[in-house]
Amino acid sequence: MQVVQVVHCPNCGSKAERFQTAHNHLKTQCAVCDYLMVTCAQTGRVVEAYAPGISWRSQLVG
Repeated sequence: MQVVQVVHCPNCGSKAERFQTAHNHLKTQCAVCDYLMVTCAQTGRVVEAYAPGISWRSQLVG
């Protein structure tokens, strides 16, 4: 049985889904804006990410 959590999308604020994959990853996805974030459940490191509308340059600190 797979547990799905309903969370707010960090990209657009709509309802998104978060669940644990077979490879011990946490996958958060939003059907409204196509946001995707896959992280390692043990370390929290990002495995894969896609966030339309968020420029990677705006995330740089400097």
